[in-house]
Amino acid sequence: MGTVARDSTERSPEDISKNGGSANPEKLDAGALFVLKSEGSWLHCGYHLTTAIVSPALLSLPFAFTLLGWSGGVLCLTAAGLVTFYAYYLLSVVLEHYAQLGKRHLRFQDMAHDILGPGWGRYFVGPLQLGICYGAVIARTLLGGQSLKYIYLVSRPNGSMQLYQFVIMFGVLTLIMAQMPSFHSLRHINLVSLFLCVTYCTCTTAGAIYIGYSRNAPSRIYTITGVGIDRAFGVFNAISIIATTYGNGIIPEIQATIAPPVTGKMFKGLLLCYSVVISTFFSVAISGYWAFGNQSQGSVLSNFMANGKPLLPKGFLVIIYPCTLIQVTAVTLVYLQPTNVVIERQFADPNKGELGLRNVVPRLIFRSLSVIIATTLAAMLPFFGDIMALFRAIGYIPLDFILPMIFYNVKFKPSKRSFIFWGNSLIAVVSIVLAVVGAVASVRQIILDAKTYKLFANM
Repeated sequence: MGTVARDSTERSPEDISKNGGSANPEKLDAGALFVLKSEGSWLHCGYHLTTAIVSPALLSLPFAFTLLGWSGGVLCLTAAGLVTFYAYYLLSVVLEHYAQLGKRHLRFQDMAHDILGPGWGRYFVGPLQLGICYGAVIARTLLGGQSLKYIYLVSRPNGSMQLYQFVIMFGVLTLIMAQMPSFHSLRHINLVSLFLCVTYCTCTTAGAIYIGYSRNAPSRIYTITGVGIDRAFGVFNAISIIATTYGNGIIPEIQATIAPPVTGKMFKGLLLCYSVVISTFFSVAISGYWAFGNQSQGSVLSNFMANGKPLLPKGFLVIIYPCTLIQVTAVTLVYLQPTNVVIERQFADPNKGELGLRNVVPRLIFRSLSVIIATTLAAMLPFFGDIMALFRAIGYIPLDFILPMIFYNVKFKPSKRSFIFWGNSLIAVVSIVLAVVGAVASVRQIILDAKTYKLFANM
């Protein structure tokens, strides 16, 4: 990947560990000091990474295969996995380099500020990351409400409760959990999340295989859906779905939770994370598409019901839906962290105790307000998935596919004759094209679906 030269101003790990890895710890704002405290191990980092990436959004992968077919789907799923692993590794290399120099970056915005200039951090990367992460909170709140509704319908198929009621219930749960003060305090929750995502993905895979071999198996057609311009946009939409399913957008904040010295720890966390990613993404995508073909829906769980009746023994659904519900709670908390950083920075006092009354009261008020707003939007906009597809194209792709390549090339200046320079440049250029086309495809889909939009719809 290239070697990083040691700077003459480099400080020893012992010096850095004394101040938590920051050159100026006394100048840390409350957001960095309280939310992004550096006390975790590489294992904790792996738990955070896994929760941020392996979420119920992966249940849409069989649908993406309907737009790409077998060969295109497997190729894109593999390529996106390789590129994101490489991109996250590059980010970790840059972050470790700055930590070795005694200037540890705790936020994406800080990286952009130092590498690209103050304007990039303040006016582009910071707002972009905050917007995409808060959008993810809204989307996950909606998904949590849908998971509650699925559980309800399994027990009461003709029940009259509406989706927005379940969204509100999930929002109340999130509001309570959101009061945990720091990112590091989520480590045990995210360990549970890791086991839960493996559990529901295993059950989903087994369920798809069971249905595929049952006498109620649907007719399987593997021809790519759509014709002409619809097929072309479908291909780009599928690529965007797959690419952003690997999306993260908070690698610096996750690496910020690692106790110094940080060297090599992020790489170990990535290995743990991607062992789970490979086993879950590929098993769900391949089994779901095999079982349902081009009838695979936006979430493969929807294929497990036909005419309001489950195609699986209820025991499967009793495992899958609660696991999905609990895990999406952990994912929501992870993506709340950038918002929590902003809240603490604005309203907390770094000179007072983290759990003192001066800081607990504003934390309770403004974090609760943040969750209430997200819950209200999720309940109002049950079609938020379409909007989130646009956010992903213009948010996740720049943060996860483009900026890591630019940061590395700008910081380390590899030779323009080297493979790493041209490889990074090629990934960045192709990703820019995908972001633009993905945004256009998302806007087109929003327009097509606009006639079905209805506030507080029971979808």
